[in-house]
Amino acid sequence: MGEVQFKLIRNHRLEEAMTTTTALILLAVGVAITAGMGAYALTLWREINRRQAAKQDEIQRAHTNCLENLEIVASSLLQEQVDVTEGAWRCKVLLEILDPQLLERPAFRPFGEVYARTQHLHTHSARKALTPRDRMREDRERLEVEAELRQPVLKAAAEVLEFRRTWPGSLH
Repeated sequence: MGEVQFKLIRNHRLEEAMTTTTALILLAVGVAITAGMGAYALTLWREINRRQAAKQDEIQRAHTNCLENLEIVASSLLQEQVDVTEGAWRCKVLLEILDPQLLERPAFRPFGEVYARTQHLHTHSARKALTPRDRMREDRERLEVEAELRQPVLKAAAEVLEFRRTWPGSLH
């Protein structure tokens, strides 16, 4: 073999060795990147699961809190410890927090009706700013609504207590 042929063979083997080395290096880099991405994906998946569990816990605590408050307000309504208007408003809001569709149930509609008919009335500092005559007019209007809807609201309050007793089966 001539010297030129020897150099060609040596260069060819060197190129093959470099190609194999390069391929192995690229394979190792690819495996490392894939493993890193897999580990990152696993970390993200665990974080998603953790957040979903935390969200479920928060929803459960909110529901429990709403149900406790709903029971207190409904009991207060039945014991006449709270005005019909105020109790109906509070029950409406708490039921909406649990599930806005609950107010569509016939048993709970009186809460929404009291709200619809009294929502324009002033409260708190806005009420204090009214003239005595306007305040008296609004009181009369509120009392008329309460007199008309007292029994349906009290019945709805009793339904709330039953709803509370059978929770969560009563939700749907």
